[in-house]
Amino acid sequence: MIDLTVNENGLQEAIKRAREKEIIIPTFAQQRDPTTIPSLITAELKEIGLWQVHPRNLFRITWKNEPVEKSGGFQNVNYIELPTELTGVEARIIALVGKYFPTGAHKVGATFGCLVPRLVTGQFNPSIHKAVWPSTGNYCRGGAYDSALLACESIAILPEEMSQERFDWLQSVAGEVIKTPGSESNVKEIFDKVWELRQTRENIFVFNQFEEFGNYLWHYDVTGNAMKEVLTKELRNDNFHGLVLTTGSAGTLASGDLLKQYYPFLNIAAGEALQCPTMLHNGFGAHTIEGIGDKHIPWIHNVKNTDMVIAVDDNDTYQIMRLFNEKAGHDFLISMGVSEEIVSKLHLFGISGIANMVMAIKYSKYFELNRNDVVFTVLTDSMELYQSRINELRKQKGIYTRENAIRDFHAHLHGLKTDNMLELDYYQRKKIHNLKYFTWIEQQGKELEELNRQWYDSSYWESIRMLVKPIDELIIKFNDEVGLI
Repeated sequence: MIDLTVNENGLQEAIKRAREKEIIIPTFAQQRDPTTIPSLITAELKEIGLWQVHPRNLFRITWKNEPVEKSGGFQNVNYIELPTELTGVEARIIALVGKYFPTGAHKVGATFGCLVPRLVTGQFNPSIHKAVWPSTGNYCRGGAYDSALLACESIAILPEEMSQERFDWLQSVAGEVIKTPGSESNVKEIFDKVWELRQTRENIFVFNQFEEFGNYLWHYDVTGNAMKEVLTKELRNDNFHGLVLTTGSAGTLASGDLLKQYYPFLNIAAGEALQCPTMLHNGFGAHTIEGIGDKHIPWIHNVKNTDMVIAVDDNDTYQIMRLFNEKAGHDFLISMGVSEEIVSKLHLFGISGIANMVMAIKYSKYFELNRNDVVFTVLTDSMELYQSRINELRKQKGIYTRENAIRDFHAHLHGLKTDNMLELDYYQRKKIHNLKYFTWIEQQGKELEELNRQWYDSSYWESIRMLVKPIDELIIKFNDEVGLI
């Protein structure tokens, strides 16, 4: 749960630091609707780059940034609709675009939701605490960035086999970067490193994305409402059929909890790598889809609200990645009727974004959807963060040719099948939920009573969702004490 108990000593230190560093913190409401941001702040942003380490960029933690690197304002939600010529299915597949957040990924929102409530209550004291961000990638980047904007020291923890771009960027922003063994699948090794830090270092404050409900709450409120805004605009006589998202930390899945309140017949599909089928088969293994979770069920995943599991094959994702990012792939897609406009936007798909698209296509085929059905997903980041992976594939497999593009288009994109999918009944959901026991009760010291409340107590999740307004009130009070507005 999110504790909003105020520590007065820590709060005064945080206010002092904010006053010295000229920090103003946006509310969730302002991130949902940037038109409510004071005009003096929007004027300042005109002189600040999108990725610049500047406290005013806290106000750019929104889905509504103008898609430019500098001098950008705000606009409607950034999203893209994928045409049938690309997907091979009739269903309307719509995706939020995460590239235009600072750092190029939406995880700056999740980390904001974790750090800021602790800061404005004084629980996190920036004069003594270091923020620890354990992650398999974008979350620790977002955490290090938000920490820098809020004048807090940070420690980023991530597996050593993640993309080189992550490490290069972190070296310039995070106070300390710790590499753990393995790759995307090695989450437990990250948890083990956290326990080691807790035992050997003082004054660290761990923000574990898999258990921090600030992650859940930010996506429920900000991402969920961004999706709702797009649907209000795009739905005519259409049927909003499914929300499909790879699990990662399960934070983004919280958007489905909001959407189900407005579209009660909506299906929420949670995705994972076929090479690590934890939900599908209680399985394990290594995979290469950077940005999604492994070998455990996140504490913040509301499994009871999940309707389907879809596993995505590494090979499909990586072959599509080459198709979308090589000239021969672009030329072939255009020859198959995909517009040059859409081809010019394929850089918006990072690896997990491609996996989300694969899920959406498989989902559409499974339910035999037509042009009146809508499936929603998210492009969490862009290929800007994975150029090293493209270069690695070029070295391993050589030049990408038209023949490669023909194969990948027909086998891995239009040829996607409805295998490795499971509609969940009550007890299948419960079986997945019960997997939390082994990670969170046995290994991480959570209480069994709370695990059971997540499943049996209908007020559990609602009590978290109701915290948006109290947190915003604390942020407003904090800003008033800082005195810069």
